[in-house]
Amino acid sequence: MVVHKPGLLLGLPNRITLARTVLAMLIATVAFATGDLAWLIAGYAAYWIGDIADGAVARHRDEETIAGAVFDIVCDRACCFLLAAAFMATYPTVIGPLAIFLIQFGVLDTMLSLAFLLWPDCISPNYFYRIDRHIYRWNWSKVAKALNTGAVVVSLLIASFIDAAWLPYEVALAGVVVKVVSLERLVAIVRGRRPAVPAVK
Repeated sequence: MVVHKPGLLLGLPNRITLARTVLAMLIATVAFATGDLAWLIAGYAAYWIGDIADGAVARHRDEETIAGAVFDIVCDRACCFLLAAAFMATYPTVIGPLAIFLIQFGVLDTMLSLAFLLWPDCISPNYFYRIDRHIYRWNWSKVAKALNTGAVVVSLLIASFIDAAWLPYEVALAGVVVKVVSLERLVAIVRGRRPAVPAVK
């Protein structure tokens, strides 16, 4: 059973989440205003490093909470949207792939990420393997999490060096496919049309 810890709302993990979000968004604002790629890279670095740090600290200190998980999900969207806006303002050619990514991440992935709330004993998406190992593996395993927010951005950088404008579109669309398949499975599980396949980790 999940134990609610109201006192941890302002605990160290959530303070790290808050700090990395404010920092990433401030840097993204500078990148937006200056059009400087270095600031944009710094903003993504602040977001990604902070996102790893808050979760690691929460697990290490045994301070994971449902409120913290939701706060992290919301802050991820705030960072991604402003960084993507700065990226698009600086390099208009990335608008197409990033627009696809933002729809995927802002709508489909948000629905999936909040689905853990349907199971009272699941404290965050990081433990969704206890509900269904397939949805977990596709969305919140270490590889999946890295690809979820980084694949499109990295593919845009690679495409700029190898002149492969098609690459970011394929990567972005692949992300949409993963989310649609995951949501279809989730809905089938929730409606009882398909059994969940939990895993012991």
